[in-house]
Amino acid sequence: MQFQITSTIGPVLFLDDLDEGRMLLSALFITPTDEAAPSALVLDGAEVVPISLATYDNATVWRARFTLPADRTSSYAWNGDTYQVAGDLIGDLRIAYVSCNGEKVGDMDREGSERNAMWARLRDEHRRSPFALMLHGGDQIYADEVTQGHELSQDWPDKLPSDPSRAALADLHNHLRERFFDRYAAIYAAPELAWLAARVPSLMQWDDHDICDGWGSLRRSRTGSPVGQTLFAAARESCLTFQHATVDGDLPSRFADPGGSHLGWSIHAPGLRILAPDLRSERTRRSVMGPGGWTMMEAEAARTSAGHTLLMSSVPLLGPRLSVLEMLMVAIPSMQKYEDDLRDQWQSRAHRDEWRRMLRLVRGMIEHDGHDLTSVSGEIHIAARAVMDLGQGRHLNQLVASGVAHRARPKGWARFIGALASLGEAPLPEHPIRIRPLPGQSARYVAERNYLILERRAGDWSARWDLETSGMTAPLAL
Repeated sequence: MQFQITSTIGPVLFLDDLDEGRMLLSALFITPTDEAAPSALVLDGAEVVPISLATYDNATVWRARFTLPADRTSSYAWNGDTYQVAGDLIGDLRIAYVSCNGEKVGDMDREGSERNAMWARLRDEHRRSPFALMLHGGDQIYADEVTQGHELSQDWPDKLPSDPSRAALADLHNHLRERFFDRYAAIYAAPELAWLAARVPSLMQWDDHDICDGWGSLRRSRTGSPVGQTLFAAARESCLTFQHATVDGDLPSRFADPGGSHLGWSIHAPGLRILAPDLRSERTRRSVMGPGGWTMMEAEAARTSAGHTLLMSSVPLLGPRLSVLEMLMVAIPSMQKYEDDLRDQWQSRAHRDEWRRMLRLVRGMIEHDGHDLTSVSGEIHIAARAVMDLGQGRHLNQLVASGVAHRARPKGWARFIGALASLGEAPLPEHPIRIRPLPGQSARYVAERNYLILERRAGDWSARWDLETSGMTAPLAL
């Protein structure tokens, strides 16, 4: 289904970086082609005029860059309305974490109030007690159906044309680009998210469904093909535009590689670092991150960063042993279609050495004097937490909140992987991993839609999940 844009969408706020006590922000707008540019933003009497960022068949995307204080609540005005931004990143603060904003099949056809029910709850939670930031941990859209409707990609990834012409690939690129636009525009037009997005700056890191299911875990003959590379190029351009309000050559300073070979980034505030490696751009069937990603992570591990790090690992850093499932997959042909789903995970046998490398690096970060680290993830469409024992009373906490719009998995699946988790896991033998129930829950995994609240009060961090049926959990100290 194509999205019909009839009026201006936006503003959608993004945090570009922090600099000398101020938030560097971008506001994104989408207008129908026949409408004038969005009016200027007004800040303390000054005006910021949006510039054109990208054009589409029936729409134009605009961006306005501006700054607000990073130590107090402030506001900006647009089109006669005033938007308050709870921008205090110095003292007590609340951060929302969401992931998996959609579904693989038919997401564009879902009824809005059902699809966005958890967004409405998050909006109401902000009204009760404002969030300073909103972290989006992957699968901001589900783009798996964008390949449909074009002869070169209709049967992706099962069948590919042998030698498509440049003209045919250019036509495919335009087709994909317009279909990506449809999904982003529909999401930002949803009133439940739109109200929040105009008031809470977002930080995003993509995952596979922002490209296609299993990107990087599919065979090289698929991802490296002309069709595969055209798909990735269209997805990446769309990600830059709609998840970061930027284009190539103009990446905000929080990105580790200005050239964009990978899209890893970090934010450094007093007592808080938010670290988001890119687990897709350089991914192959044998590696989760490439040279650029590892260079970024090792540089961050080497720097002194007092306080707390939130590590956004789009796929969970801690999880149950997957070798049992991978052996079943080899034995049962009907399960082999799920191979890329398991290979996506750090815990896959294909990534075990790299997983150990990452865990040792994270352990080193936590061992820095006075530093704590919490890993937050999405991807698996359930709520969960895990703990890795580091000895001497120190732990690595893993919090999973997934998904904010994806409908809940069957409860039987949650029980099955809970039983799998009972086997335990210890990729670093001296540091066992255990899957623990959420506060107030008896099972290890909760099959309900959800989002996560991270809160700092008087320097102490805690987390709470809002579960669609069970409600808000008690706080978990971090």
